[in-house]
Amino acid sequence: MTSTAPPPLALRLHALVDTLTIGVRTDQDGRAFLTPRGELVHGCTQTLAKALAELPPGVVRVELDVSRVTFMDTTGLEFLQVLDEHGRGHLVEVTATGWTGQPRRVLELAGLDTADPLRPPPDGCAHPSPETLTGSAVALERTERLLRLREEVGQLREAMVARPVIDQARGILMAAHSCTPEQAWDILRETSQRSNTKLREVAAAVTAGALPDGPVPPDGIRTALRTAISRTTAPDTPRLSPAPQPSAPEPSPAPEPSQAPQPPPTAQAPPAQQTPPPPDPQAPRAPVADRTPVADRTPGYPASE
Repeated sequence: MTSTAPPPLALRLHALVDTLTIGVRTDQDGRAFLTPRGELVHGCTQTLAKALAELPPGVVRVELDVSRVTFMDTTGLEFLQVLDEHGRGHLVEVTATGWTGQPRRVLELAGLDTADPLRPPPDGCAHPSPETLTGSAVALERTERLLRLREEVGQLREAMVARPVIDQARGILMAAHSCTPEQAWDILRETSQRSNTKLREVAAAVTAGALPDGPVPPDGIRTALRTAISRTTAPDTPRLSPAPQPSAPEPSPAPEPSQAPQPPPTAQAPPAQQTPPPPDPQAPRAPVADRTPVADRTPGYPASE
């Protein structure tokens, strides 16, 4: 059994060139439109170089539309470098636009402009400034996450400062109105909602007004506080229970077979007296007792006349 040897690595890599095709179109103004389709992987630079070499003379601008490119690895950066070198060597303007999906992500990670990575930097700078770069999805996501974290940190700091004041206000309400901690919290929260005031400011007004020479809370807070206290600490009105409705009598359950009533026992007649059977004539008779006087039955004694 013989097995064929695999083709050399160079041939296998050269077969990957077919994963990319480039359509070329030119107009009368000297513009060339290149439309690559496929993947920017190994061999894509040779395909681009061949398409650029076949451009007619008089081309002054090359526009590359990569919207139909589905995948790109680091070879895609070499692809852009070939296009950039062609523009510099032939003194033509080159652009590369239409980046989407995974290729756009590669440009973001590389720190390139996702609108046009071949755009020349302003004022002859070596690298484009952050202000000229188009906001990428990664940058937007990080910015949003940073803003959320800053907001959460600010809320935590505000809560740490306001917590002691709120607890003190709750204690004042509990002592003044004989309410539970939960009711005191409900009073502060309802007052904040009714007066459209922050909870911390309501608690500070209650705490300051409890001092001997403390200021009176503002009218809005005072009115809302009075309403909240009356609503929260009011005794519950007993509810009248509805009158019971007459219900139909339930049928008595049928007696079980084992519990069925038994008929009363009947009186038994006394047993009839049994008459003795007649004597058997063939039965042996018992000996008859001798009734002769003793003196007559004694030998040698004269019998009585």
